[in-house]
Amino acid sequence: MRKYLSLALTGLLVAACSQPVPVAQDGTDLWLAAGRSYEDVLASVATGIDSALPAEGFHIYDADGVRHVDAGSEAGLRYGVYALQRAEVLGQAGPGMDLQEKPYYDLRLLNHWDNLDDSVERGYAGKSMWEWTSPEIPVERIRHYGELCASIGLNGAALNNVNSNPLILDAEHIARVAKIADILREYGVKTYLSIKWTSPIALSGLKSGDPLDPKVRQWWKDKAAEIYAAIPDFGGFLVKANSEGQAGPQDYGRTHADGANMLAEAVAPYGGIVMWRAFVYAPTSPDRANQAVEEFLPLDGQFADNVIIQVKNGPVDFQPREPFSPLFGKLEKTKMMMEFQVTQEYLGFSNHLAFHGTTWEECLQADTYQHGAGSPVYKNLTGIAGVANTGQDPNFCGYVFAQANWYAYGRLAWDPTLSAEQIADEWVRQTFLKPEGMKEKAFAKKFQEPVKDILMASREAVVDYEMPLGLHHLFGGTHYGPMPWDRGARPDWTPAYYHKADSAGIGFDRTRTGSDNVDQYNEPLASTYNNLETCPENLLLWFHHLPWDYKLSSGKDLWDEICLHYDRGIKTVEGFRATWNELKPYVSPVLWEEANRKLTIQASDARWWRDACVGYFQTFSGRPLPAGVEPLRTPIDSLLFRSIQSDRLGMPQHDEAGDPIIIKPRRFSRRPPQR
Repeated sequence: MRKYLSLALTGLLVAACSQPVPVAQDGTDLWLAAGRSYEDVLASVATGIDSALPAEGFHIYDADGVRHVDAGSEAGLRYGVYALQRAEVLGQAGPGMDLQEKPYYDLRLLNHWDNLDDSVERGYAGKSMWEWTSPEIPVERIRHYGELCASIGLNGAALNNVNSNPLILDAEHIARVAKIADILREYGVKTYLSIKWTSPIALSGLKSGDPLDPKVRQWWKDKAAEIYAAIPDFGGFLVKANSEGQAGPQDYGRTHADGANMLAEAVAPYGGIVMWRAFVYAPTSPDRANQAVEEFLPLDGQFADNVIIQVKNGPVDFQPREPFSPLFGKLEKTKMMMEFQVTQEYLGFSNHLAFHGTTWEECLQADTYQHGAGSPVYKNLTGIAGVANTGQDPNFCGYVFAQANWYAYGRLAWDPTLSAEQIADEWVRQTFLKPEGMKEKAFAKKFQEPVKDILMASREAVVDYEMPLGLHHLFGGTHYGPMPWDRGARPDWTPAYYHKADSAGIGFDRTRTGSDNVDQYNEPLASTYNNLETCPENLLLWFHHLPWDYKLSSGKDLWDEICLHYDRGIKTVEGFRATWNELKPYVSPVLWEEANRKLTIQASDARWWRDACVGYFQTFSGRPLPAGVEPLRTPIDSLLFRSIQSDRLGMPQHDEAGDPIIIKPRRFSRRPPQR
C-alpha cells in the first residue's frame, strides 16, 4: 500500500510541476512578441543591395553556410529582415530557405482620422497617438508604430482626419509634421496629409475655392512648395470633398476631376500624389449605394496621372457585410485604390472580436467581370488604404484581438492573394507566447488552433447578431448599438432608409424595378443579383424587399431565418466565451482578463442587438419567434428610442456584468446657456 501511495504522490508532484506556466504579456509588443528583435535578426545575416531586385523586394537565401538577405533598396532590406523574423516564428526558416517577394501594390497606407484636438474620429483606443496638443513629439510611440508598420510592409501614413482642419497646413503644424516624418522615414513610412478644400479661404483670406481660379491654383502651388521644403519626400494629399457637408469643387460648378487635377498639378513637380475619395452622396438620392458610380463614371479618363480615386470596399459605408463597390468594375482609365476600415466603426468598436481578414478576402477576391471572368477586385487597384485603429492605449488598439486587424490589413496590402486563414494563423503564433513547460505541438493544439478558429468565425458571428441576410445600417448615431427604429431628419443617415420594414416585408429593392443598383455591376453579376433564385442569400435583403413569409433555401420563412441568424450569432459568441475560458491556463492573466471582459460585453451586446432588431421587426411581421430560439430578454418597449451611454471619448459604457447601460435621449432646455 505504501508503495502505491508513494507512486501516487510522485505522480501528483510530477503533474503539478508539469503544469504550463503562462508567460507574462501585456499586449504592447503586438505581433512582434514571439520573434527575435529586428536588430538580432539583422546581425545574424549578410545583407546586400541588388539592383536587379524590385525596389521594395527582397531575396532570403542560404549560400556558403551563410544566410543572406538581399534587396533592391534599404526599404526592401527592412522588409526582408522582418519576413525572416516571421518565418523563424512560423518554423519556415530552416536550412536551404529561399524566399523572394515584392509587394503587390506600391501604395500601402494607413489613414489616421486623428484631429488636432487629439480626438480620433471612429477611434476606440484612446486619444491621438500623434499627441497634437502636446509640446513634445511622442518619439518612442512613433518609433514603435513605425516598426510595426514596417514589419507588415506598410509604407505610408496620412496623419490626420479626412474631415480635416485647415490648420494642419499652417506653418506651426507643417513644422510638427516634418518632425514626425523624420521618424517615420527611418522605417520606410512616407507621410501624407488630409486637406480641407476651404484651406485657402481659412488660412489666407481668399474669397473662393474655385479650382479654376488662378489665385486658388497658385495658393496650392505655394503651399505644396512650403510643405516639400520641410518634408522633401512628402507623399501628397488625401481629400474628402463634396461629401457629408464638406466643401468641394462642385460648390463652384466644377467637377471632382477639376478639383483633383488642381491639387495634382501642385504636387506633381515633387513626385506627389492626390488620393481623392469616392465617398460622396447627397441626401436627395433615392439610393446612396448608386452615387459613387453616378458621379465618377462620367469622369473616367479625365483625372491626372498622379490622381488616384480612393474607393471604400462597399457602396455604402464599411458595413459588416456589403457587396463590393461596383465602381471597382467600371473605371477603365482612372487609377483606383481600396479603402478598408481597420477600426471597427460598425462592428462593435474595440469591444467586439471581429476579425476583418475574412471581410477583406471576400472583397479582394470578388470577381468584377470587368474583362470577363477572372477580373477580381484586387487586380483593378493601384494601391490600398486602411482607416487605422490606433491610439494612445499602450497596446495601440484598445484590445489584443483588435491588433489582428491591423496585422491582417498590412499582410493583405503586401499580398492581396493571401488567405484570411493563413493570416490568422500567423498572427496567433506571433502574438501569444508559449507557456513555460509546454511543448510546441501541445500549445498549437490546445491554444493556437482554438484561437484561430475563433478569429475565423468572428466576423460572421457579428453579421448574424447585427445585420444578417443583407440587412445593413441598423445603427444609432454613434454607430455602436441597434436603433432600427430611427427616422432622423436626413433619411440616408437612418436605418429606416435601408431596411424599409413594413407589414408587407423587409429589405431594399435595388433590382431593375427598384433603384437599379444591380445594373451598376457587370454581367453576369447584374442578373445574378437581380434574380431572387440566384442572388446570394447573405446579400438577399441588400438587393430585394421580400415578404416575411418568403421561403429561403432552407425551406424556412424569411422571418424565421432572420430570427435564427440572430440566435446563431448569440450562440457563437457564447461559444467563444466558453472556449476562451478553457484557454486560461495557457495565456498571460492580463490578456486573458482583458479578452474575457470584452467577450462578456460582446455576448451582452449580441442579445441587445437581437432584442432590439427582432423585437422591432416583429411589430411589422406580427409573427411569433420560431421554435428553438432564445426568448427576447428585453421587451421592445423598453428599448425603443433609447441608446447606450458613452464616455467623454465616445466609448460605450457597460456595467460590471458587461450589460450595456441604456439611457433615454437627453432633453435639452430651450433656454439659452448661461455664460
